[in-house]
Amino acid sequence: MSDADIEATKAPLMDHLIELRARLIKALVAFILMFLISFFFAKDIYNVLVAPFEKVAGPDARLIYTAPQEYFFTQIRVALFSAAFLSCPVIFSQIYQFVAPGLYRHERKAFAPYLIATPVFFTLGALLVYFVVMPNLLHFFIGMQQAKEPGRAQIELLPRVSEYLSLIMTLIFAFGVTFQMPVVLTLLGRIGIIHSEFLRNKRRYAIVLVFVIAAILTPPDIFSMLALAAPALLLYELSIVTVAMIEKSRAAEETDDPKAEP
Repeated sequence: MSDADIEATKAPLMDHLIELRARLIKALVAFILMFLISFFFAKDIYNVLVAPFEKVAGPDARLIYTAPQEYFFTQIRVALFSAAFLSCPVIFSQIYQFVAPGLYRHERKAFAPYLIATPVFFTLGALLVYFVVMPNLLHFFIGMQQAKEPGRAQIELLPRVSEYLSLIMTLIFAFGVTFQMPVVLTLLGRIGIIHSEFLRNKRRYAIVLVFVIAAILTPPDIFSMLALAAPALLLYELSIVTVAMIEKSRAAEETDDPKAEP
């Protein structure tokens, strides 16, 4: 490549880097703005997250913090967690606007729905944690308390605010990521990397992998692992169906298009 050719490639590269910086700045500004708003309402957001515990523990529900700064830093973590979720639409839109010019029109139409499906499926996973997994998990843990009796010490569950937040955030993250399975597999199927027959043949390996991932991502109890593994396996089966539908749709388009390659 001559010096003239090298110089000719610098301008497009610099344009892309400048645009990338602009997109990253916009995403960062959105995150910071959402963090400031979330920190202002951090106590209210935390109270929403505590609702499953209050429902199970009853009117006497209590959480404690054992260090002066613990609740303050817990509110910062709540704000960061909330900001990451609330700023996702802006971040994803910036990613799409950056890569869209390099895609063909039909590729943009195929890619755009997955930007919407990603936060939707993450939200479904979070809702499953909030309304099903956490109440049942807390009911199990609270049932392990020991009442005070002659000759026996009273054992009472008094969760720390930071540890409770870590538990529910871990579960929301684990379920949210796992619920991306149909999004990822369907996207891979659309671009032709995987096929429905491949997913069917690898089902037994997928089952083992799902249980391994569930054991890693969830707290060390059987209920949390099963609560994550069961919907993950259902989502895997859903992915097989959606990939098969995409293959049928593609085959029909190729049949109808006389210019399509065999």
